[in-house]
Amino acid sequence: MSSEYSNYERTILLDGETLRLEQVVDVARNFSRAELAPEAKARMAASRKFVEQVINEGQKVYGITTGFGALHDRFISTDQAEQLQENIILSHSAGVGDPLPEETVRAMMALRANALAKGYSGIRVEIAEQLLDILNKRICPIIPAKGSVGSSGDLAPLAHMALVMLGRGEAVYEGQRLPGAEALKRAGIQPVKLKAKEGLALTNGTQTMTAIGVLALHDGENLAKVADIAGAMSLEAMKGKSCPFLDQVQKLRPFSGQAGCAANIRRLIEGSQLIDRIDTDTEGETQDAYSLRCIPQVHGASREAIAFTRRMLEIEINSATDNPLIFADRSIVCSAGNFHGQPIALAMDFLALALAELGSISERRVARLMDENHNRGLPAFLTESNGLNSGLMLAQYTAASLVSENKVLIHPASGDSIPTSANQEDHNSMGTIAARQAQQVLENVERILAIELLCAAQALGLRRQRPGVGTAAAYNLIRSQVPQLEKDREIYRDIQTAVDLVRGGRIVREVERTVGQLQ
Repeated sequence: MSSEYSNYERTILLDGETLRLEQVVDVARNFSRAELAPEAKARMAASRKFVEQVINEGQKVYGITTGFGALHDRFISTDQAEQLQENIILSHSAGVGDPLPEETVRAMMALRANALAKGYSGIRVEIAEQLLDILNKRICPIIPAKGSVGSSGDLAPLAHMALVMLGRGEAVYEGQRLPGAEALKRAGIQPVKLKAKEGLALTNGTQTMTAIGVLALHDGENLAKVADIAGAMSLEAMKGKSCPFLDQVQKLRPFSGQAGCAANIRRLIEGSQLIDRIDTDTEGETQDAYSLRCIPQVHGASREAIAFTRRMLEIEINSATDNPLIFADRSIVCSAGNFHGQPIALAMDFLALALAELGSISERRVARLMDENHNRGLPAFLTESNGLNSGLMLAQYTAASLVSENKVLIHPASGDSIPTSANQEDHNSMGTIAARQAQQVLENVERILAIELLCAAQALGLRRQRPGVGTAAAYNLIRSQVPQLEKDREIYRDIQTAVDLVRGGRIVREVERTVGQLQ
């Protein structure tokens, strides 16, 4: 769990309409409680009543009185309806790979309950309440990370989630990995017995890709600010120029992301003795390298993509994404395609690319800081006794390695599709693969930016001139955790310490405490 959060509780009401991304993060990482809103319960009860009417009338309706996927034409008798719903959970629990992190599973459970709360799933209120009871009592179902193609929803991951509701599968409870039945017993929860439509309602949805996406977006928004802080520190360390960050420049190309980044840089470097400095190191140089001069344009473009991703997720977390949908007020059961993950798949691929670019330009700044031919008077590899000492040479190697790894990870998962279920499900989104790739890119960029912060702090320490008010706050925090490098030592420890300052937003909070909230 991120160090940003303390262990406290608050209650979030799920009504299927008004859930905010920040509340999902609160439930996932902060162990906030989630409960169904009264109005949601009323809608769910009406929807369930209509499903029972359909069953009593013997209508042939997909997933209620028929099989699933390519077996949609197989009629299921009323006396087999309950077994059908249990079977979908058992048969669809086909995931493989390492378990998803606890925070992702918690976000999944909250998001699935919120989708059910909209009242279009035909599920009993008590089923959703049991799911939330599992969440609130901190039982974490073991959900393998791989196995979803992102259409018909995240079938395999959600089935593994639902297994524990039945007293099957596995879960972690109070630090122990246990059979699902034992975890429920220790928490005082009874397994559920599913009725018609309910197994399908639990497994049809985009909640795995969306859960990963919400957490990645939250951390990505923090990284956009970290990138500005690191970039400002490198700009100062290399005695850069302020002209490219003028408000007048941004108004001539009025992207909000670009303007916000430039405004952040201006606030961070305010009062610096290093910016626009003309001396023997910089005299005659009329402009900075792109990795410095184009910070607003590159960081700003990533900010625009991050903002787009937020808009897509804000819609998705309050959407009904299962199938069929129950319109009780119109007596309609509609088999449609809201489970298809394409909107989130595209957004996650875009987010991965946007974050990768923050890492790519950061590594270029690190490379310049290392190079005595381009760093405006700093010693090679930021050590005054180079030769005997390698300084931060290998920190740049690590950043370069992570950037190259990201070049592979940003291949768009959404650009691929493979048919499933005997070609009945003949176009799939791969949205969960896209989300997992975005998460991997995010973690790599956290490390790249941590390396830039270390290198820029080392360079500022060598300059021995006053940095800006915002960059000084970042520098002082780093120096409180990592001493100036005087001779070679185990760099991996310094890198991890810097990563810890990045993750959870500590360095951003320290800077904002000094200069006010960054854009």
